[in-house]
Amino acid sequence: MPDIIIRSTLHDPSTQPLIEGLISEYDGRYGADSRPGGARTELFRYPDGINTPPLGDFLLLQREGKTIAGGAFMSHDDETAEIKRIWTDPSLRRQGLARRIMSALEESAVSLGYTRAYLSTGFRQPEAVALYLSLGYRPLFDIDANPSLYRSLPFEKHIGAKAGHTPATPVYPPAASFEAATQRVKDLKATQEAKILERLTRHRSRSAA
Repeated sequence: MPDIIIRSTLHDPSTQPLIEGLISEYDGRYGADSRPGGARTELFRYPDGINTPPLGDFLLLQREGKTIAGGAFMSHDDETAEIKRIWTDPSLRRQGLARRIMSALEESAVSLGYTRAYLSTGFRQPEAVALYLSLGYRPLFDIDANPSLYRSLPFEKHIGAKAGHTPATPVYPPAASFEAATQRVKDLKATQEAKILERLTRHRSRSAA
């Protein structure tokens, strides 16, 4: 039976391997107390609906009924989709599964009208950095600087109607310290979260009208 890609949600049982895998990986690399509530709280910080068309999507790669990889995206604005939750089964890595999920997520984002993909990864995940660079994502940080002075490493890429265009977002300079980087990431996430939740509220209002 060939591998298949299915649409899911954060709370669907089929997503459980991805959730538990990400929690184990994030808490293992950064410590369960690196953020309030650990990785589990971070994974469930947004309400249902942000990863559902037309705002976002949540895709899983399955093999013989088992979830082996997955990822999602959510909406910042009419142009930008933020890709999140990229995961592959640790026993099946280096087989191109993350690339397949990334490609499927980009295709879905394009079908919903997005022209820019944004994502970030942690400073202790060099393999993720290598993956996104290989997929044509532009780092919004100094790749030669100490990654801990960013803590979160952001990337962007034009897709769909703007594919091949070079984005013009300024590159962030490194922070003065790890603590300063932590505060900057916290502030940036708060700004992004406000945009995401505002988009969801407006969508729900239109749908209810």
